Amino acid sequence: MTDDVMKAADELVAAFSDGRLEDYFDAFAPDATFVFHTTGNRIESVAEYRRIWSQWITDDAFQVLNCLSSDQLVQSWGDTAVFTHSVETDIRTHAGTETLHERETIVFRREQDGRWLAVHEHLSPATPAGASSGTA
Repeated sequence: MTDDVMKAADELVAAFSDGRLEDYFDAFAPDATFVFHTTGNRIESVAEYRRIWSQWITDDAFQVLNCLSSDQLVQSWGDTAVFTHSVETDIRTHAGTETLHERETIVFRREQDGRWLAVHEHLSPATPAGASSGTA
């Protein structure tokens, strides 16, 4: 099971990195939710996320150039699994290119056909090595 979830996560990250948006969005259940530190509110569905992504392209010429995943972990409980990792993403906008360092959690659900789909994604900025958040 863990191998199947890791494969689903690897395919999702590869589609994101390669700019294959149809494959990327198809890796999510339609009712998936998203919490990104770059948006003000929770995104309530893949359809809403697609609209926001299109707006990023229109407003900022947003483009993912590359995404590297490291420190990967899969934890599974029956038909639910949590994938966590660190991501380094190179993006381009009207402002130029930028490398983002983030941590991400993706919750997967096994569908009736056996396919693992992402049902929730949470992205936060990575804390610099050695830094403390001041909380336990």
